[in-house]
Amino acid sequence: MTNDLIAVVNCGSATLKFSIFDGEKAVCKGLIDRLSQGGEARGSVWDASGARLFDGPIRANDHERALRWLFGWLAESQPALQPAAVGHRVVHGGDDFVAPVRVTAEVLRRLEKLIPLAPLHQPHNLAPIRVLAQQFPALPQVVCFDTAFHAAESRIERMYALPRPYFDRGIKRYGFHGLSYEFIASCLPQIDEQAASGRTVVCHLGNGASMCALRACRSVATTMGFTALEGLPMGTRSGSIDPGVLLHLLDHEKLAVDDLTELLYHRSGLLGVSGASGDMRDLLASKEASAAEAVEYFCYRISRELGSLAAALGGLDALVFTGGIGEHAAPVRARVAELSQWLGIRIDRDANAASRTVLHSPGSAVHVLVIPTNEELMIARHTRRVLSSGSV
Repeated sequence: MTNDLIAVVNCGSATLKFSIFDGEKAVCKGLIDRLSQGGEARGSVWDASGARLFDGPIRANDHERALRWLFGWLAESQPALQPAAVGHRVVHGGDDFVAPVRVTAEVLRRLEKLIPLAPLHQPHNLAPIRVLAQQFPALPQVVCFDTAFHAAESRIERMYALPRPYFDRGIKRYGFHGLSYEFIASCLPQIDEQAASGRTVVCHLGNGASMCALRACRSVATTMGFTALEGLPMGTRSGSIDPGVLLHLLDHEKLAVDDLTELLYHRSGLLGVSGASGDMRDLLASKEASAAEAVEYFCYRISRELGSLAAALGGLDALVFTGGIGEHAAPVRARVAELSQWLGIRIDRDANAASRTVLHSPGSAVHVLVIPTNEELMIARHTRRVLSSGSV
């Protein structure tokens, strides 16, 4: 590479997030949103100090035009920030991809075959890879997978109680948010030796939410499974639900599959229970009983999953909160700790209110931590490592 700058690209259905890293430091971050919604998109770019480098409408209404605008803007306005390589987050790596790899035509073809396993995420993850390969064929690209961190979990952990041929056809528990969990695992040795070497549960709580049991920083079990729907209730996603409910909705409520997908992914979770919002900030600020009930349901489900994951680990030495809710919503952390006192969890009220790194009180049998996650930095690290090693 002619320089050490790595661009990290993360595409959603209507957004394109990006960061540019120089070593471990993000020297530039940005967001292009309102894509695929008609009209002009809007772009915002900040430097390392938080100063805006750009803020305004751009001539783009899809991801391809947004990427072309971004790299054109960098070349014209910030030539010193031209990246030497690009790293991408890809939700699903299936069984074939259990570590980051450099993009080739064959890799891209195999990733496209996984679209049926993550139809709402995988296409958006792969779109920028194709665009950049066409526009900048000499630019190295590396893909990093949300499923890879969980790939070493036991066969028993990954199974569903379905006939064996379905497992062989890929219907199994994969787990997600792996890049976030991997980043937290990389931080634990410097922050808390008990958490790093022992039995730790990490709560990645945001609009998407899941939990992961770590033993010596390796994934043992996680709450998400075949899709990013299983496990905890989320901002607008249902979380785990009796399969019989789904059969009832299809048979008796006459929902079409597309309608059921919309219900489970976009109209359920905190939004569905509260009837008002899927944003935890709105719910905590609301005086409505339904908002309070949604928050209590969320905390209750976390505490139940915590008990399950502690059982998978054979005990619990540490609990880590991360993600937007985990890092900032002190009332959620306090309620989860209260519901989980039977595990020996005790937190300091003042430390929790201030969102300090260490929350546990001196008498707590379980260490409780708040660690901000950084999936983008994890992707930048992987990208640099893959290219330095020459891995394909």
